[in-house]
Amino acid sequence: MNNYEGIFIIKHELKEEEIKQVFATISDSVTKSGGAIKKEENWGKRQLIYPIKKAKEGYYYRLDFTAPPSAITTLEGTYKLNPDILRVMISKR
Repeated sequence: MNNYEGIFIIKHELKEEEIKQVFATISDSVTKSGGAIKKEENWGKRQLIYPIKKAKEGYYYRLDFTAPPSAITTLEGTYKLNPDILRVMISKR
């Protein structure tokens, strides 16, 4: 099990309940793939430096977790298929 850090940018048009649901979906997919969450941080709504999919703002979410190396590719694929997530960056710590 390796340590990873994930940064997510979520659409800003979503309601607060929907944003919490997206955060829960992100966390659940880590635990379902055999990982464990160490720390979650909601950085709030921020303006983007450049537009992503015509969005100029987004909610930032940071997640520290442990997972097997084989699970990272499936996690990235799952996150990229979610239409509410604009960007995903997972890096090994």
